[in-house]
Amino acid sequence: MRTPRRLAAAFVLTAALSATGCVPNGSAPGGAVSDSPTSAASGDASQARADLDALTVAAPRSMAGYSRDRFPHWTQQGNGCDTREYVLKRDGTSVTTSTSCHATGGKWLSPYDHKTVTDAAKLDIDHVVPLANAWRSGANAWTDDKRSQFANDLTRPQLVAVSLTTNRAKGDQDPSQWKPPYQGYWCQYAENWITVKRYWQLTVTTAEKQALVDMLGTCQ
Repeated sequence: MRTPRRLAAAFVLTAALSATGCVPNGSAPGGAVSDSPTSAASGDASQARADLDALTVAAPRSMAGYSRDRFPHWTQQGNGCDTREYVLKRDGTSVTTSTSCHATGGKWLSPYDHKTVTDAAKLDIDHVVPLANAWRSGANAWTDDKRSQFANDLTRPQLVAVSLTTNRAKGDQDPSQWKPPYQGYWCQYAENWITVKRYWQLTVTTAEKQALVDMLGTCQ
């Protein structure tokens, strides 16, 4: 459950984004996060463990028919801002934008490697649960409209601005195959991954589940 302080902070951030013309359509204030690498999820490891236990363990499904085009993104979020531009504004500090909502300046802390980035062109918007992984764990049976909702999900901790190098290194790998190089983020990463998979009712493999258990073991 979010505390009054968290809700107040979320409303402040939403109001600030609204003033800049970058509020996602239908987004709730509780979905906003700051540039802090530990702010994207609840921080409740015990709840994450319970949610992980509730996930279905299954072998990965076939990649037949997969294409990133089956997950339409980035969609418009209002006032000329698309999902990518919204996340850049949300996750950065002192972000400036052009009249077309493109980030022209600012500072971002890439949580995966804990490095500061000052050039938006050197950032990717990572899908915490990669599109291909989602396909293998149940999204292959969804409609393209539902896959688009997943690919542009601004309410769950599914989208985060990270350095190009870490995003490209991650690819479509799950936590048993790739973990953020900055170990101080492992707890948050596992919590975020589980939150997304739980909400979207996606499966996990045996190895993936064990890796998540291990990462939750780093939570303080």
